[in-house]
Amino acid sequence: MMQTGFGVLRVADVMVPMRDGVRLATDVYRPALDGVAVDGVFPVILERTPYGKTEPSRAEVDRGARQPYSRHQLAAYYVEQGYVVVYQDCRGRHGSQGRFEKYLREADDGEDTLHWLTKQAWCNGRVGTMGLSYAAHTQLALATKAPPGLQTFVLDCGGFSDAYQCGIRQGGAFEMKQATWAVQQAKEALRGDPVMSKALENEDLHAWFKALPWRKRHSPLRWAPEYERYLFEQWANTDFGDYWRQPGLYAKGAYARIPAVPQVHMSGWYDVYVRSTLENFIGLESRSPCARLIMGPWLHGDRNITHAGDVEFGPQASFDANVAESWRAYRRQWFDRWLKGVNNGIDDQPKVLLFLMGGGSGCRNAAGRLEHGGTWVGADAWPLLAARPTPFYLRSDHTLATDASEPASHQFTYDFDPMRPVPTIGGALTSGKPIFEGGAFDQREGERFFGCHAIGLPLSARPDVVVFETPPLPSDMAVVGPVAAHLFVSSNCVDTDFTIKLIDVHPPTSDYPQGFAMNLTDGILRCRYRKSWDHPQPMVAGEVCEIRVEAFATANLFKAGHRIRLDISSSNFPKYDVNPNTGENAVDARRCQVAANTVHIGPRYPSRLVLPLVHPHQLQPWSRP
Repeated sequence: MMQTGFGVLRVADVMVPMRDGVRLATDVYRPALDGVAVDGVFPVILERTPYGKTEPSRAEVDRGARQPYSRHQLAAYYVEQGYVVVYQDCRGRHGSQGRFEKYLREADDGEDTLHWLTKQAWCNGRVGTMGLSYAAHTQLALATKAPPGLQTFVLDCGGFSDAYQCGIRQGGAFEMKQATWAVQQAKEALRGDPVMSKALENEDLHAWFKALPWRKRHSPLRWAPEYERYLFEQWANTDFGDYWRQPGLYAKGAYARIPAVPQVHMSGWYDVYVRSTLENFIGLESRSPCARLIMGPWLHGDRNITHAGDVEFGPQASFDANVAESWRAYRRQWFDRWLKGVNNGIDDQPKVLLFLMGGGSGCRNAAGRLEHGGTWVGADAWPLLAARPTPFYLRSDHTLATDASEPASHQFTYDFDPMRPVPTIGGALTSGKPIFEGGAFDQREGERFFGCHAIGLPLSARPDVVVFETPPLPSDMAVVGPVAAHLFVSSNCVDTDFTIKLIDVHPPTSDYPQGFAMNLTDGILRCRYRKSWDHPQPMVAGEVCEIRVEAFATANLFKAGHRIRLDISSSNFPKYDVNPNTGENAVDARRCQVAANTVHIGPRYPSRLVLPLVHPHQLQPWSRP
């Protein structure tokens, strides 16, 4: 058995050469005794990050702790167990050379790093990767190159299956978190230039978001051209073409090449990478000797925070103490099993662990949050074999019904004004500060949400939001799986958007006398992509089209007395960019047009919401032994 209890020797800023001569700053933490590196070979744990290889990751924090672990502390935890830990700055970030091109160099640079690692005298040829968010993207990007030595990977809230559909764009629209992220990271990158740094700090991002669309060289990022360049490149590539098929953005195109190694896929229902996580698991688990899917009720990386937005999910919601002793311990067990061959039982857990939201009291807790509750369930597959895709038809009386008995055709027409988009109130979001934030909220306008005007009124009061809901449910109903709306629509414009939002409507209580409309998931479709992502087609005025609007999957128990609600509109800003309705790209449109958009229902036009229903008794509650 390999010796444990080592000390740590850090070798800082090793400049690892890439194929084009650029060198990447790399810190190597080696097992040591009395300050001297131990001879011999060890398995390696690698993390590649743009956030600073010496900076603490905000998500490396145990349940109840106030501060995250430092990189050195986290490395020491694994090194003392007989690992070499390697942190590397991504190209163009912090200590690394080269130009930062967000996401696009991570496959080649990751492959080159693996080649370098496996040639080192202290590496036994077995490498595992870990990391959150961008550091998960870097993992999957390098995996698509099938590099030598890769034995396992642990994807935490990231790893692009298809960035065109999740992470950069969605349903043809652009995710505005890319803009807020670029501004925040550019501020960090400009710290060494006091003039440019002050120029960017003085930009009023709220004012800039009101002045969209931005122009190249005339945006808040003009002080950081490298960041402005890649942002506009992402934004302007509106069709699904070669740009989106690059290895760092489109793992789906390389699933067959990714090594069949043990792997963990983890995310949260209010994370921006729900779709990527689920697609990667579905696409890779059949070839893997051991694949695990873990989905909590969390925001991005907040695995030990038991609330999201204004909703509390209860003490069971944390990863620590519920899924494993801690996230650190879980990964150590995982690496012990698959890098050292230790039979520690971690592969005995269910293949799929899901947090089923719902079932709570519905009261307001001491922190002022709605107690929605929830519990962990285990399963052998995703999507769940017991889930039944069930249509809920839109009715003329604004109800949802499982029978398609609407006797006559009906239509709901509203004006979508791009100058007054529906404001984003929570959802699967990250990196949006100071403009927006994710989570579950009562769908009511408030001063804390960007773009709200009718403060205090529900979004359902807006004329451009069309609402359909069930009567109060007679019994509990679980929705677990993918969510989509099949809609028959028309417009007087050549292009427009349609959005959907699934809502759990809590009934009125003494704490919430007006009830609480809790957002679960949402989606969007830019209609010129209704038939093809790579060959857009304009709409014909008045022509009825059938479209499919996909939302992220969810897992929620709708309690008896609650209502299932579907909101339909044509904008959700600033989560997504706003369609000008003119046929121009939102990134460079200089004019806009009010669209008269129509949702059609009835025998000829069976518009419907399709939900994966599971009888609550068919779910298998799970708790840590």
